[in-house]
Amino acid sequence: MKPETAGKVKYGVWGLACGAVIAMIIGFAWGGWTTSGTTKAMTEEAVLASQAAICVAQFMKQPNHEEKLKELGELDSWKRSEFIEKEGWDKMPGQKKADYGVSQACADGLGLLIKK
Repeated sequence: MKPETAGKVKYGVWGLACGAVIAMIIGFAWGGWTTSGTTKAMTEEAVLASQAAICVAQFMKQPNHEEKLKELGELDSWKRSEFIEKEGWDKMPGQKKADYGVSQACADGLGLLIKK
């Protein structure tokens, strides 16, 4: 290989490597790229939020929801998720067992409706 060609290849490889690093920095910082772990966490948060909203809707659909809301308000905050689990509002249609965290997120959502 000629010295001129070796120099061109050397600088070309360095340019390619530096360009790739710069592209990744820009992509992850401002381009919205994410890793699979971040995407999985974002998906789980979105699913939990939607299931909590469904739980609140199932709670509010009950004919005696105002009485139940008062009863929920009288409980300690750490017992509210147990109350929701016992009544079954945290279960999504077709589920036999609710996902972890849905009852707590539902209790937090209903906590905004409680008037003290």
